[in-house]
Amino acid sequence: MTTTTFDLSAVKLQHGTFYTAVWGCQMNVYDGERISDLLCASGLQQLATPQGADVIVLITCAVRAKAEDKVFNQLLSWRHQGIINDHTIIALGGCVGAELAQKIIELSPDVNIVFGPRTAHRLPQLIRKFKTEGVPQIAVEADALEKFDALPEQGARGVSAFVTIMEGCSNKCSYCIVPYTRGEEESRPLESIIAEVQGHIAHGVKEIHLLGQNVNSYRGLDENGHTVHFSTLLYAVAAVEGVERIRFTTSNPMEFTDDIIEAIADLPLIANHVHIPVQSGSDRILQLMRRHYRADDYRHLIAKIRAVRPNIHVSSDFIVGFPRETDEDFAHTMQLARDIGFDQSFSFIYSKRPGTPAALMDDPTPLEVKKERLYQLQALLEESAATIAKSLDGTVQEVLVEGTSRKNSAELKARASSNHIVVFEGSPELIGQMVRVKITQVMAHTLKGELVHA
Repeated sequence: MTTTTFDLSAVKLQHGTFYTAVWGCQMNVYDGERISDLLCASGLQQLATPQGADVIVLITCAVRAKAEDKVFNQLLSWRHQGIINDHTIIALGGCVGAELAQKIIELSPDVNIVFGPRTAHRLPQLIRKFKTEGVPQIAVEADALEKFDALPEQGARGVSAFVTIMEGCSNKCSYCIVPYTRGEEESRPLESIIAEVQGHIAHGVKEIHLLGQNVNSYRGLDENGHTVHFSTLLYAVAAVEGVERIRFTTSNPMEFTDDIIEAIADLPLIANHVHIPVQSGSDRILQLMRRHYRADDYRHLIAKIRAVRPNIHVSSDFIVGFPRETDEDFAHTMQLARDIGFDQSFSFIYSKRPGTPAALMDDPTPLEVKKERLYQLQALLEESAATIAKSLDGTVQEVLVEGTSRKNSAELKARASSNHIVVFEGSPELIGQMVRVKITQVMAHTLKGELVHA
């Protein structure tokens, strides 16, 4: 079993309060949760709102410019409202920290500390150093796996928990900044991951959500130093007593191998939902994106998965208006969306990221054309998702009860294996349990049901 190198005495801070806010992907959410564990272990108390916090930690992505803009706008708003002042310590991290580093201090005088995905574990030391020296602190470079051995035991997460299994990405898609902010792929040892899963189960977690920029390229080492592929990791997590459901995000189509499909066939614990970004339905655009597969390869992959799980739900990511995308290219994307029948998916207009190959491509398509294409694709995706949701009406779904409904305290909120949110009347004692619910109504973004008694 891997032992942690976390030393509480090295990170102990004076008593104070902190607040964390996260934008971006699930890996940022994971980092935010682990930072909360770290700051609590170092002596700070976590607040539910930024009001009155001595330290505010902001974690955001660098995939799209809007995410970092939101952070800077949020700081301006908090300053205007008096929520932050000259005594508030602001720490900004995530991929945007690694991307911009010193520039962040120049862009926002409110930011005192900048850290990256690989240096989240150094935050207490950075806070202490800023307090002592009174000058901005920047730390964005470290070994990819250093933080996992330098973090304390994870705290309670509710009924579902994220577990990052690897850092970085080696695919270098032409539009993506992540390989330059999180670095090359490095996989955590199998034992380290299983130990973290066991810790979550001990805190009452029932669902484990494995995370990576490309989870199915996982190549960790077992206790004997042998390389372990992602399919083997799936079997190992499924064997942990107390794990009742497994999810994983995100998968690159070109590495979704037959052994992973076999694991989906063998392990009912794997959720009946896969998220596999396709980005475009045009082979020409996929080549420009450096995605290394064709649209028909994607169709074939989904067909193979559905052959072993006929009712599996498939969601995806799409980039609209990539440089040099023509009407014909976009038509191929629309056709792919019709062919596959995607469930709830994500689609965005291409966002130029400085330092990526795509940022140097000529991009003659007017923004209004891109917006119209996005509107058409989103309308098609929403129609497809609505049709899939309606097909669940009258079915019985096994759901994991996450808590009470925000809109009605008499109802419980649960998540189906398909990833749909389900609300139903029931006792709070059911929170944290897997129960069977019959779907009685399909609403815009939620399914409503009634508890099926044994």
